[in-house]
Amino acid sequence: MRLSAWQRALWLCLLLLPALVKAQVTENPLKGKKVLVFSKTVKFRHSSIPQGIRCIEALGRKHDFTVDATENSAAFTEDNLKKYKAVIFLSTTGDVLNDSQQAAFERYIQAGGGYVGIHAAADTEYDWPWYGKLVGGWFLSHPGNPNVRTGDMTVRDKNHPATAELPTTFKRTDEFYDYKNVNPDIKVLITVDEKSYGDSKMNAGENHPMVWYHEFDGGRMFYTAYGHTDETFMEPLFLQHLWGGLRWASAGASLDYKKAKTQRAPEENRFSRQTIDEKLYEPTELAVRDGKVFYTQRRGEIRYYDPKKSSKVKSLDTVKVYKEFEYGLMGINLDPKFEDNHWMYLYYSPSAAKYGADTANRLVRVKFDPANEKINWNTEQVLLRVPVKRDGCCHTGGSIEFDKAGNLYLSTGDDTNPFDSEGFSPSDGREGRRGYDARATSSNTNDYRGKILRINLTMTERRVTAFPRETSSKKERPRPYPKFT
Repeated sequence: MRLSAWQRALWLCLLLLPALVKAQVTENPLKGKKVLVFSKTVKFRHSSIPQGIRCIEALGRKHDFTVDATENSAAFTEDNLKKYKAVIFLSTTGDVLNDSQQAAFERYIQAGGGYVGIHAAADTEYDWPWYGKLVGGWFLSHPGNPNVRTGDMTVRDKNHPATAELPTTFKRTDEFYDYKNVNPDIKVLITVDEKSYGDSKMNAGENHPMVWYHEFDGGRMFYTAYGHTDETFMEPLFLQHLWGGLRWASAGASLDYKKAKTQRAPEENRFSRQTIDEKLYEPTELAVRDGKVFYTQRRGEIRYYDPKKSSKVKSLDTVKVYKEFEYGLMGINLDPKFEDNHWMYLYYSPSAAKYGADTANRLVRVKFDPANEKINWNTEQVLLRVPVKRDGCCHTGGSIEFDKAGNLYLSTGDDTNPFDSEGFSPSDGREGRRGYDARATSSNTNDYRGKILRINLTMTERRVTAFPRETSSKKERPRPYPKFT
């Protein structure tokens, strides 16, 4: 049977209707509920934050929901977040939550909570990868002189309550962010044409994202780049836009913490803290094994704490080191099989008064006598020498780590003075400026400074690697070293 044109149109509308209804979220999921507005700033603070809070409070009065506004990170506990249908990050900046607060917020989203990010919410928590994926992209830059400009906007999807009432194209004055690490799963609602305002670093052309949403880790997220100016929060069209985004983010199912995957952080009052040592002089590294603690100070002292034997810290010994500038005793760690072989590893600058003319930093291993709690220096073996300049500072490095295969990793500083470089790479080829030129160390494959060195301790021939073998060149410093036992 052939269908007429209007019948085909009717069938198409019927097929699309469920999706339209789902995306539009026509009901008010916030009626009688609460939202939390969080506006803590650690870096730049936007003067529009108070007006943004007033705007959201006005939406609450109009649409019958309660708004709690805070800059106190202590609000991010599981018991408190359970009260809210959505959490709004209003131009937050910097590192605003500690680890336990981050865990509580992750669990809230995983339980089905809603999140709305406004403007500088993307300039927040760069060291929290989960948050970067939630917000959808981190702030990279914005135009300068002036930073607030007028751009041409295009609505890419009107099948969403945040854009349903907006014209397809319109001009808008605001501060337009460039973004980095953009989550490919976000669904972009509005874009800006970079040519219309200029000075963009994102190079996205007409597809520069301004507004987006997505479902993430069990919850709903909506982000709008608008909100730098006070005037933004007074525009009726923006209020409709923000209400639509908040309404969508809040339209998920009721919170169900059985779905949360992140482990709940224990309460602070469940821990007791005991100071075992204090007033240390330039502590450099610490190693812990079976409750025993070994730690070093730059001027050569090695201290030891065994809570099973004593409540007091013991000074094991003091290595005779060269103490000028940043040289000294820089690193300590214990062999992966320390309980059996008692090898401890040190990285230090030997004192010329004790060790003679060999002034190279040295990586050594030496036996610890657990019965007498002493270091047996007669067992000391020099594993690696790293020649250094000793005529000026800085960047000595020296941390020691092991991987699960038993390889030892030594980080050697670039032994270069960076302070005349004014924030740029210390590359100085002038006469008498060798100590200010990292090209002689970090960039030099014939030099062990400024590298992370991997040492295979299980081979019959000790091998030091600063670069993958397949990418090495003949100009790289030879790797094989004499056998040791």
